Amino acid sequence: MKERKGQFSRDKIQQEYNVLEGARRRILYLLDNFSHFYVSFSGGKDSGVLLNLVIQESRKRGRLPVDVLIVDFEAQYQETHAFIERMILLGEVNPYWVCLPISLRNSISQFQPKWLCWDPDKEAQWVRERPLHEGVIFESDVFPFFQKGMEFEDFVFKFAHWYQQKKGTPIAVLIGIRAEESLHRFNTIKNRTKKKFKDKYWTTQMQSDVYMAYPLYDWKTQDVWIANCRFNWDYNRIYDLMHKAGVSLSQQRLCQPFGDEQRKGLWLYQILEPHTWQKLVARVEGCNFGARYSKSQGRILGYYRFELPPGLSYRQYSKYLLTTMPPHIEKHYRDRIFKFLQWWRKNGPQKGVTFIPDYAESKLESKKLVPSWRRICKVLIKNDYWCRGLSFGYNKSLAKQYHALYGEERNGK
Repeated sequence: MKERKGQFSRDKIQQEYNVLEGARRRILYLLDNFSHFYVSFSGGKDSGVLLNLVIQESRKRGRLPVDVLIVDFEAQYQETHAFIERMILLGEVNPYWVCLPISLRNSISQFQPKWLCWDPDKEAQWVRERPLHEGVIFESDVFPFFQKGMEFEDFVFKFAHWYQQKKGTPIAVLIGIRAEESLHRFNTIKNRTKKKFKDKYWTTQMQSDVYMAYPLYDWKTQDVWIANCRFNWDYNRIYDLMHKAGVSLSQQRLCQPFGDEQRKGLWLYQILEPHTWQKLVARVEGCNFGARYSKSQGRILGYYRFELPPGLSYRQYSKYLLTTMPPHIEKHYRDRIFKFLQWWRKNGPQKGVTFIPDYAESKLESKKLVPSWRRICKVLIKNDYWCRGLSFGYNKSLAKQYHALYGEERNGK
């Protein structure tokens, strides 16, 4: 691991450090300050290195086994499942391997904008059989807070609270995020106003007695692979296949494949695990369409670039697109578009002006500094369900409406 200068300390004092040694010191600090903690383990390269490091340091302190939270999304590479199994079989972790019907985003279909992993009503279509190891949780009554179809974000938040209440002491949740991967992750670390544990900038207070910790925040992608090589740690072999397929190190990521950003890698399933791909197509609506139109620049779902039909303005095309959608999805988008237009009419630079331009300067649109019908059109074309392109985000009350719609009406209850 190469040495680099860090400028993240609160007093901005520069210091030379080795990222491996830095991660170890953070983990030891957590071991000294928390009686109970767990590692969030997805089976990816970052969480894999983090878990190996925590096991290594916990072994020195006599703190084994290590509690681990694994939220299994069902629609994953078989190699991911195999890696998780191997880590559990080491006998040094205490897994909470969750295989429950959790609601996940499906950005590749307007007809099924959400899908339910491990849906008990669709067991015959599951991408793979449910694991049978000790620690696998597939009965919802294990968690008093769980409801069928709850959002992933809600689950991890409430699990942390449940775990803290069970242990009865402040806890730490160790997460393998790295600031290099995205601006959002960098800002998570950089944020000076957030609540932290004893002013440690690499921690964030999640709840009153729950703290998230990021021991690998300053690692680069190459550091992850150097560590795996140097210590001969196990890792997810799907990365070997990604490398052979020509995927750059910076683009090699794992997660549930149907999210707004994650769908860009959906095409890889066809190449890396054809047998898994066949099951995905049968399991989640729009899968084949998403793989075809999410991969490269200029494709419909991959980027914003698209051609406006001749003779139509962006406003006209937006209204046309709305008429092609299922009624409940059309209403969802119309409601958000209406709120978007109303906000700009009341709060824009020229308050009270009812006119919204068909398009504006591209740079201003991309920074969300001006309204336009082109922005609206892009949201509809990209199937941006939460309308992030219009500055909206995840909404719990809205999510509950869709749980009711897709849970009760689709199942005939």
